[in-house]
Amino acid sequence: MIDDVDAVVLAGGRGSRLGAPSKPDFVVGGRRLLDVALSAVASARRTVVVGPGPVPRGVLLTREDPPYGGPVEAVAAGLAALDRHAPWTLLLACDLPGAEAGVERLLAADPGPDVDGVCLRDGDGRLQWLLGCYRTDALVARLADRGDPALTAMYRLLEPLRLVGLEAAADLTHDVDTPDDAEDWVRRLGGHR
Repeated sequence: MIDDVDAVVLAGGRGSRLGAPSKPDFVVGGRRLLDVALSAVASARRTVVVGPGPVPRGVLLTREDPPYGGPVEAVAAGLAALDRHAPWTLLLACDLPGAEAGVERLLAADPGPDVDGVCLRDGDGRLQWLLGCYRTDALVARLADRGDPALTAMYRLLEPLRLVGLEAAADLTHDVDTPDDAEDWVRRLGGHR
């Protein structure tokens, strides 16, 4: 079981395919996606949201530089906002209506000492980098050693780590990128927008 974590919630993407409002403010099942993400990481020691905000009291807010610099820069900004780190860091995209059950699945994992992190696998067996929990030291080292400052893809950052992919119900990894995704989630949640 993983029980000493910080959380970095990525909430700064443009969400241009989804349309207004922004992804963090998009409502699915009667809740804003950002509120779902914050509820999912409520057990974290500290939580940083990387995005435009606002955020509730007690949640740190930062922004990648430059804004919209991609998820790798957002993770770096989130970790930099913490003056000290928990042994583990949850990375969570804000566009996952199934985040609460997904994070619960991650934190129930019992990774061995030679594992750098755990991620959920989607229905096609791909690791979901932004629904994962990583040893903070390994994550910080990868960011420091990434070399190419243009590296913006999460898989290029995290692929070298020793990761365990956790099987989970397929809906836990389905995100909301388009209006069709949103409507799919509305149907799953019983027609409540």
